[in-house]
Amino acid sequence: MKRIHLIDDDLSIQAAFRHILSPDQFYIDGHIDGTAVLENNFILPDLFIIDKQLRGVDGLDVCSFLKRNAETQSIPIIVLSASPYILRPALAAGADYVLEKPFGIADLRRLVERLIGPTLEPTA
Repeated sequence: MKRIHLIDDDLSIQAAFRHILSPDQFYIDGHIDGTAVLENNFILPDLFIIDKQLRGVDGLDVCSFLKRNAETQSIPIIVLSASPYILRPALAAGADYVLEKPFGIADLRRLVERLIGPTLEPTA
């Protein structure tokens, strides 16, 4: 099962992601800020999804930190933002993709599968 670290201070967004990215296909670790990441206190995931607007630390700073860290630099990062002006700064910080809010459910699923590969369907 693929592991995703979702860093977003909006718990309703975290709940939506858990629903959209089926729990039998992806394990989602939710974080409300970047503290665990900045302190290297986490299990390495297959993908990071980071909101630009976090409490206490900018999501792009978290993204940049991850891309400078030897253990995490090859892990893909999606940055979420409601701003249409975030593309260049996010890519400069090392984001692999920027997903502008609001986004479509099918678009999110396709993007996650493109970045970390499809998961195996559970067997009955």
